[in-house]
Amino acid sequence: QAQLVESGGGLVQPGGSLRLSCAASGSIARMFVMGWFRQAPGKQREFLAVINSGGTTKYSDSVKGRFTISWDSATNSVYLQMNSLKSENTAVYYCAARNTLVNLSPIPSTYNYWGQGTQVTVSL
Repeated sequence: QAQLVESGGGLVQPGGSLRLSCAASGSIARMFVMGWFRQAPGKQREFLAVINSGGTTKYSDSVKGRFTISWDSATNSVYLQMNSLKSENTAVYYCAARNTLVNLSPIPSTYNYWGQGTQVTVSL
């Protein structure tokens, strides 16, 4: 089984930046699509960005222009560079992946592997 391990969360002031990392490992570690979601308390899991192994990306309108997703195929890792963070971006951020070829999708049920989540808090 594959595992996804996230890192890079923490406390940041409004307007600041963070870079999240997610590494896939395990016996079925080749992923074809990897993405990021977040979930704030009392809210549904929200799609942020997704990338496929060919480098094609898709973003939600809420983060387009502020967040950038990237993929390092050598390490089977995906990154999320987050700039101009706002207090409403406070949430647990999750990495997700699919080990079969699918279209870029904002729907959580598309992904068959999930990380444990990393907390991002945007506050003074």
